[in-house]
Amino acid sequence: MTLNGIHLLLTYQCTYECDHCFVWGSPWQTGTMTVRTIRKILNQARELGTVRRIDFEGGEPFLFYPVLLEGVTLARRKGFDVGLVSNAYWATDAGDALRWLQPFKKEIACLSISGDLYHSNEVMSKRVRHAQKAAEKLGIRTEILTIAQPEAVDAAGVVGTIPAGECGVMFKGRASEKLAGRSPPQAWRTFTECPHEDLRRPGRVHVDPLGFVHVCQGVAIGNVFRDTLKQIVGTYDPDAGPVTGPLLSGGPAGLVKRYRVPHADRYADACHLCYETRAGLRGRFPDVLAPDQMYGVVDS
Repeated sequence: MTLNGIHLLLTYQCTYECDHCFVWGSPWQTGTMTVRTIRKILNQARELGTVRRIDFEGGEPFLFYPVLLEGVTLARRKGFDVGLVSNAYWATDAGDALRWLQPFKKEIACLSISGDLYHSNEVMSKRVRHAQKAAEKLGIRTEILTIAQPEAVDAAGVVGTIPAGECGVMFKGRASEKLAGRSPPQAWRTFTECPHEDLRRPGRVHVDPLGFVHVCQGVAIGNVFRDTLKQIVGTYDPDAGPVTGPLLSGGPAGLVKRYRVPHADRYADACHLCYETRAGLRGRFPDVLAPDQMYGVVDS
């Protein structure tokens, strides 16, 4: 396992509560990184010697602007390329957007902006356009992250009518609950592999505010508050993992069969079956299928 990138989930909190969100981002979510936590993770990442890029995302990382800015600055000082992901809630007009982004002018390689019908009543909302224009003025490369509506994927689960530049929904997290019913269902036995993640040799992982290291959101392989990234990477044995092992040998259907999990006959996609199965196994593997935030459990 050789990591080239680490995505820091700066916070689970978000200004929106989008139906497609697979980390259950919302204004009510809990869990936010401190500068101390970021520094700890960055030091561990540098110790690995293979990590080249750090991406800050959420939730909505701009909600904790001073922490984000210091985290980005620390990452650059340590020699990492840096990316940001945001919904551009802060880009209320072109001038304000420029002020928000100015401190990042020489710090980030790319600003990824969510622009789709889950965030607004138009794909390219005014705020998205303001953020993109401000970034262009500052010489910051941008990309627009657009997730298509469920109906844009055909019954075989293959990208078909999705417009160029858009991605299909992955029916995990909140999307499992809110959107799966809008996609043509398929027999559960057909989902015999993970179509999105390289669980055997992942090139990047997500690290959340609680320290969990995710090879897929909600599938943890360790915790940086207990072990270092170097130890976690060095001891990673995907075939022996209680969740990654069955997924590698038989996909989400293999996970169902291994633990004889109760299931429906049909699911929207492989992520849908995998997520629902994992949710049913959380009591059995609490350190792997974690944390609560990834499964929509919000502290009262």
